[in-house]
Amino acid sequence: MNIIVLIKQVPETSDVKMDEETGTMVREGVESIINPLDLYAVETGIALKEKYGGRVTVITMGPVSAEKALREAVAMGCDNGVLISGKKFAGSDTIATAYALAQAVKEISNYDLVLAGERATDGDTGQVGPGVAAFLELPLSTYTSGINSIHSNVITVDRLTEEGYETLELPIPALLTVVKEISFPRLPTLRGKQRAGTEEIPHWTVDSMKLAKERIGLKGSPTRVVKIEHPKVLRKGEIYRVNDEESLSKALDALENFLQSKELIVEGAKL
Repeated sequence: MNIIVLIKQVPETSDVKMDEETGTMVREGVESIINPLDLYAVETGIALKEKYGGRVTVITMGPVSAEKALREAVAMGCDNGVLISGKKFAGSDTIATAYALAQAVKEISNYDLVLAGERATDGDTGQVGPGVAAFLELPLSTYTSGINSIHSNVITVDRLTEEGYETLELPIPALLTVVKEISFPRLPTLRGKQRAGTEEIPHWTVDSMKLAKERIGLKGSPTRVVKIEHPKVLRKGEIYRVNDEESLSKALDALENFLQSKELIVEGAKL
């Protein structure tokens, strides 16, 4: 079974920076890690390879520094990685990103499953995985929480819904976005790190992939950030210290008046 895992390198939560002129995230010179939710997809791919045989190829799109994320995935047990990189990809939104990743999957061509995390912690949209499935015209299961069986070119999975769980049967090849319940990511081994350090990571560019230039980068991104506002934390409030019955009654009266002013309880209601 040949599996492709799509991952993303994201900034550490404390290091997220935005370019207020372009409305895009600043990635150069920022400490980055593999998107934590993508690690579950990586682990799922490796576990399937160990059970059914085959290969796991991991793909990411980003600056040259994103090669580090690919090597970490190889150290965990993936077989090889591909980096889609170049300045022409800068500013790509979810549609442009999904288009580029889908074209990379087409280039690899020989695959049975495509796996991705449910969403990235920087954009938090959850749109890229389904977007890739749409471009490739693949059956899709989002929020996949478990893989029950694979046989006769059919994969049976459980997926998480707002009401509970549902079971799907999808023809292979298919694309799954996975949630945390599906696996527990392993740590890279010493032997894996040694192999990852010498692994050749090919860099695919717009020209080498023969992509339509009007469909990538800012030009190919219909999403526009028109304004960036920094949230203001306002901690205004009143503190009532309750030491006796009188102070308790005063605090309750104040709370009751506040809730009534916000129309959270009807006037005359007692706490």
